[in-house]
Amino acid sequence: MNRAAKVAYGGFVVAAAIFAAMFVGALVMMAIGADVFRTYWVILTEPLQDLFGVTEILVRAIPLSLVALGIAIAFRSGILNIGAEGQMLMGILAYAATAIALPGLPKFILLPLSLLAGAAGGALWGGIAGFLKARLQVNEILSTVMLNYIAAQFYTFLLRGPLMDPGELVTGTGTPQTIRLPKGAWLDRLVEGTRLHAGLVIALALAVAVFFLLWRTTVGFRMRAAGAEAKAARYAGIGVERYLIIAMLLSGAFAGLAGAVEVAGVHRRAIEGISGGYGFTGIVVALFGGLHPAGIIPASAVFGLLLLGADMTQRSANVPANMVLVLQGAIILSIVAARQFMNNPYVQDKVTRRFAKWFGKRVPTVPEAAEAACPDPADVAGPCTAGEDGQGDGKNPAEGR
Repeated sequence: MNRAAKVAYGGFVVAAAIFAAMFVGALVMMAIGADVFRTYWVILTEPLQDLFGVTEILVRAIPLSLVALGIAIAFRSGILNIGAEGQMLMGILAYAATAIALPGLPKFILLPLSLLAGAAGGALWGGIAGFLKARLQVNEILSTVMLNYIAAQFYTFLLRGPLMDPGELVTGTGTPQTIRLPKGAWLDRLVEGTRLHAGLVIALALAVAVFFLLWRTTVGFRMRAAGAEAKAARYAGIGVERYLIIAMLLSGAFAGLAGAVEVAGVHRRAIEGISGGYGFTGIVVALFGGLHPAGIIPASAVFGLLLLGADMTQRSANVPANMVLVLQGAIILSIVAARQFMNNPYVQDKVTRRFAKWFGKRVPTVPEAAEAACPDPADVAGPCTAGEDGQGDGKNPAEGR
């Protein structure tokens, strides 16, 4: 299957997956008595009707894209980071503590320093799971999920104790939040009268950086090789354990930076519930974007639209905003199924042959088709196994020649 055919095939599978997810969501809405067409119309069109709505989509897309970029680095390296939520919270704490402790610094020093502190906080939290996986073989799903709970409790403790705004104690409200952070730690607004901030520029720049890291550097190649096939990578002399830790440090740093950017650009103080579930939604965005920066950026905008549209459904369509969680779950299942189709060389070979017959083209020979159907080894673990009858033997077709 040539490049153009692969793109067309991938686009068709993704479109089918999206349709399946929307169909599942429609079934749930019908079960609760909601107007399916009205609900989808509100979600997909209401946020796009004015400038404020468009900018709010981008405001939500900024942390989603940063988290998803970090998730992509981890997943590509063969480690599943489910702890972005906790890493975001640790990044927020590190950012806020730095800004509060150094209010007298000029903005050109305080802002980068605070953002770097946020990234460092997330990296530290992600690095713990990476170390446990690399050195002690602790399952990363278990460790990252548990670290989420620890981070959430630690965050709540600091906001209700050492970092709590003294003014809230004086007035007696007891609202768990920090003081207003110094203006030197704020990100500038890009559009007057909206909340769209310079974090958008940071997200786009880092998307380019991640692309060059993973696909244009030796370190990135080794990380992807470790994720594609750890045993083969070790045989080639790649320190798989070292790159697992590096991947989790980077993934945590992106999540921590996402939290810091959210505070610096939107809230200007650390508050309870600030993460908004971005750490978990970012995983869906990363999968929806194919674990590639070029897909993650538009996927972030799509999910920003879904999140904002879901909020609007409560007012316009009388549908709970939590319905978007149902859509996210359906999207996860459909994307996982879609990736199985896209990465299956046997299915690709069968599709190639079917289209060749339909359009009267020469059907390629078995070895040629099998080799052409082999996906990028950096993206798929395991060798190609397609044979003429589809019964692979688990070995590379090129072996035994």
